[in-house]
Amino acid sequence: MSDPQYISSRDNALIKRLRQLAQDSTAYRKQGQVWLEGDHLCRALLARGGRPELAVFTEEGWSVATDELRAACERIVVVPDHLMQGISGLESAAHMGFVMGLPSAPQVQGQVATVVLDRLQDAGNVGSILRSAGAFGFRQVLALKGTAALWSPKVVRAGMGAHFGMHLVEGLSLSDLEALKVPLLVTSSHRGNWLHRTTLPWPCAWVMGHEGQGVSADLEARAGLHVRIAQPGGEESLNVAAAAAICLHASAVTGPSLPD
Repeated sequence: MSDPQYISSRDNALIKRLRQLAQDSTAYRKQGQVWLEGDHLCRALLARGGRPELAVFTEEGWSVATDELRAACERIVVVPDHLMQGISGLESAAHMGFVMGLPSAPQVQGQVATVVLDRLQDAGNVGSILRSAGAFGFRQVLALKGTAALWSPKVVRAGMGAHFGMHLVEGLSLSDLEALKVPLLVTSSHRGNWLHRTTLPWPCAWVMGHEGQGVSADLEARAGLHVRIAQPGGEESLNVAAAAAICLHASAVTGPSLPD
């Protein structure tokens, strides 16, 4: 581990790049790097065997950092608290963050359990779905063009570390989904089989659609199975992240091995 570099100027070139990574939802595509803010995300990366390219600590954060975090990478920068606040996209900045290299653009895997995101706009919904996907054994998430940027700071925070165990592909067109060799399942609020009465295939690919418009007509036409979730309370529809959690759990019950 090398000695940390102390930076105190907000006009420093590195600080400007970090600020852009933390506050611009698509800056990671230009810089080829991802900003992870806070102890939880940083530890989640290390737990998955990942290693950052840069570690950034406030002076207080560095003074209390564990040996594991101090030794996470060779390049370490320490900044005053007010400078971290200027970098952060959060109302209250964390005391540390990592910069990791953006994973190389992978190919669509045809035979694995998958979630397809069709133009979802809300970063919180996208991150929550990634978290549910990881929890229920879905290791691939495919984002069609128009979906919130998968590695944006807000989506990464909402994913709570799920990103690091997932095969993520974004910017896809409908034709790219032809590489999928598993059944395509689509949810609807008004048509299809009741989820709780349906035998679900495994592996499969669940499609989650736009918050307002739902799944596109083209994707609906491609689906091998349409299902709907029973809502005995009578609400018109469910939030897409909530619907995804219910559907993915229903698949997990009959798919991956569950604990006794």
